[in-house]
Amino acid sequence: MVVLFNIKVKFRKRVFFIQLTFFFLTVFRVFTLKYYKYYNILHVFPHDWANPMQTPAAIVPEWYLLPFYAILRSIPNKLLGVIAMFSAILILLLLSVTDVSRSRGMQFRPLSKLVFFAFTANFLILMQLGSKHVESPFIELGQVCTVLYFLYFSAAMLGLTNLENTVVDLKTENSSKKV
Repeated sequence: MVVLFNIKVKFRKRVFFIQLTFFFLTVFRVFTLKYYKYYNILHVFPHDWANPMQTPAAIVPEWYLLPFYAILRSIPNKLLGVIAMFSAILILLLLSVTDVSRSRGMQFRPLSKLVFFAFTANFLILMQLGSKHVESPFIELGQVCTVLYFLYFSAAMLGLTNLENTVVDLKTENSSKKV
């Protein structure tokens, strides 16, 4: 309820109606896609006959696994590729160890924010590379992006947090000497 110039306006009914309308429009759109044009949401066209003696040209995992699939493909050795793929997922557990900053929010850490956005762009590039065919420019770019992915967690996080802590310490020392 909003009170403006002593007039009470209730938004609950309107907001509920708008949300319900968009919910039903979304459900209608999903059912339309599913029952009338279901082949648009598949990876392959359903009218092609499968050849059991031939591997398909493009095997693509789901979208949320594409970056890890790109990491798997970027390493030529199969065992090391599988180890790198699983370590790419497990390295997320090291975030609590490598982030040693005294301030936990990103709003006061501009360098960390910049590097985080670069990491996000690198992750999206890995996602695109995971859906591409195994060809010459995509393999090399995947290797570079894989190295950058692991450098973010190992060197960039630890180095930037130590640098920002040092800058904050120098600033607090200078401000305490002036007083």
